[in-house]
Amino acid sequence: MPERERATSRPGDDRRRHMVLTVYFHTPGYYNYTWRGADSRAEEWGRLELISDLAGQAERACIDALFIADVTSAGPILAGDTKNASFYEPITALSALAGRTSRIGLIGTASTTFNHPYTLARQLAGLDLLSDGRAGWNIVTSWLGNENYGLDEMPDPADRYRRADEFVDVARRLWRSWEPDAVIADRATGRWMDPSRIHAIDHVGEFFSVRGPLAMRRSPQTGPVLVQAGSSGPGVDLGATHAELIYTAQPIRERSIEFYAMYKDVVESKGRPRDDVAILPGILPIIGRTEAEAREFAEELESLVDFEHARGYMQSSMRIRLDDLDLDDRIPPERFDDGRQTTSRSEIFRMRAVDQGFTLRELILDFSRSSGHLSVVGSASRVADLMVDWFESRACDGFSLNPPSVPEGYRRLCELLVPELQERGVFHADYPATTLRGNIAAGRSEASLLLDATRREG
Repeated sequence: MPERERATSRPGDDRRRHMVLTVYFHTPGYYNYTWRGADSRAEEWGRLELISDLAGQAERACIDALFIADVTSAGPILAGDTKNASFYEPITALSALAGRTSRIGLIGTASTTFNHPYTLARQLAGLDLLSDGRAGWNIVTSWLGNENYGLDEMPDPADRYRRADEFVDVARRLWRSWEPDAVIADRATGRWMDPSRIHAIDHVGEFFSVRGPLAMRRSPQTGPVLVQAGSSGPGVDLGATHAELIYTAQPIRERSIEFYAMYKDVVESKGRPRDDVAILPGILPIIGRTEAEAREFAEELESLVDFEHARGYMQSSMRIRLDDLDLDDRIPPERFDDGRQTTSRSEIFRMRAVDQGFTLRELILDFSRSSGHLSVVGSASRVADLMVDWFESRACDGFSLNPPSVPEGYRRLCELLVPELQERGVFHADYPATTLRGNIAAGRSEASLLLDATRREG
């Protein structure tokens, strides 16, 4: 066993038998500006048929779940940023897709800052019921959009995370407020449900007062699979407490190994099995049948980047001056040292510029292409080699697949990369269960599943 792997192994921390794979369901493609390509379906953004076609491709590949992110503010799209813009409201879109799919998981983002737990718990329970237990909730505290909710500014981050913790706790208790056998449908007595098996939660906390119970029956998987994407200290604490899938940006294998071990330690400190949580770094694969075809595809995508627009947007989002630099200049390190670069994603770009010596051109390409995620160009076989290495080294439990473009980059991911992983036996060739929770748990140990079930129902 390699030294690094030996150092990060723990008793009972057996690696999952196969990866968890979700696909980032973003109709412009994750690589910014690739929608400008002649074959993009930009005219169809916001329409059901587009996402229905994409969902069908992912389901035929047996990908565990599709993921729709959300930004409630129109700011990004008005700034010309299609990557961080939302073209679909997740719960609405996923509810429509519940009727167009039968096996794939349906994960959507919803904010704990701009919602109420009873309302959102009810909406998510409805999605979970309509999809027969395939729903997932990406928990976010939001980073913009306050102007649409009567707030002069975003609440303090510490307050947002305390609110989120209470919010999730309330939602989980509401989903459990109906016992599994509460519906009896007794035609002889005229009782559809047994009131003794339905319980108020009587929650009174710092942010919410919710009596309950929920006004709908328990879903086949009790409640949606919980997902979280924060890599900051408060984000890790929230995710380790509640989440089952963790999205993260980890472009370097060694650092991902360290992050993985740290996160599993925090999960264990919460009284949860270490493999109760699957760590899924994002990966943007630019794939071809051959290395040459992959490089040609990469060059085609790069040619669509609007460097001057990207420079301005990156300057604004990273809050550092870039307009006085030539594209082939390196960014002076001191520009990152004004105390405003505080997020985990900002640290990645600082590392790229300062430690790895990226020029402004290279940083713009990385920013446009992967937003700090791992990106790789190569044949499906070579990309699979890298993914398997990360998986076996305990750098991850799977990946969030970020298609570089739609439709072509997305098609190559589903038709070239995923089958390569299936042939190697590291990803399932058919769905192992009927619910999303069952599918993502299928690779875990029986002992871990038993501990988790006891905790979840307790």
